[in-house]
Amino acid sequence: MAIRSANLNVMMRAAEKAGRALVRDFGEVEQLQVSRKGPADFVSSADKKAEDIIRRELQKARPDYGFLMEEGGEIVGEDNANRFIIDPLDGTTNFLHGMPHWAVSIALEQNGAVTTGVVYDPVKDEMFWAEKGQGAFLRDKRLRVSGRTKMADSVFATGIPHMGIGGGPKGHQTFIRRLHAIMGCSAGVRRWGVASLDLAYVAAGRYEGFWEQGLQPWDVAAGLIIVKEAGGFVTDLQGRDFKLNSPVVVASNAGIQNAFGKTLRESEKSEKQS
Repeated sequence: MAIRSANLNVMMRAAEKAGRALVRDFGEVEQLQVSRKGPADFVSSADKKAEDIIRRELQKARPDYGFLMEEGGEIVGEDNANRFIIDPLDGTTNFLHGMPHWAVSIALEQNGAVTTGVVYDPVKDEMFWAEKGQGAFLRDKRLRVSGRTKMADSVFATGIPHMGIGGGPKGHQTFIRRLHAIMGCSAGVRRWGVASLDLAYVAAGRYEGFWEQGLQPWDVAAGLIIVKEAGGFVTDLQGRDFKLNSPVVVASNAGIQNAFGKTLRESEKSEKQS
């Protein structure tokens, strides 16, 4: 069992405290009038409250660190080498619709590289975490990516663009081509709408691979270190090491990494030729 750092312990406590607040609010969602204003405003309030909880907990322990947050934007800290990257509620649409699949995501970036990540699913009480060089874990259980080596045996996850998200009609067609390519050579594709958990599930061997376009740093920062520490790979579409501003994330195990990336890239070629 790896020894958890002080930073990791602080991050885990913050995620659990925010998670408890979100679970309480989640219990109220189905009581709300199903209208655009009512539930949406409520969820926005729950999201911001969770972010405030996380920021306060982290600032108490690390007052000089900076922050990059989905709701609150960037706060530059006195210690410019360390920054927390926070998504207080990844899966807002699921939360809004009463679907019990969403997460709290917290990463620590040090000198431009993500070194620590926590993805917490409060509904299932699953705490995924990793630190650079220490491995990846689900609570106290060591995680390893799947050992499958054939695309035909593999299950993949993705995110589906919607209503102008993902580059508009052209971006949607690009996604459909990629999806069609993976559908044609895999055991199945899943879309659960929570990128941080999709990455954590790759680390846990529940999926063999995951790809998505147009994600923000807070969507992927924690998940990418968890995948890497579980023995997986996180790249951009060209197979280069993934950066937080890369337009496409591709995560997989070693056995299918080359075939997975090649399949996605070849779908791009067919688009250009058509």
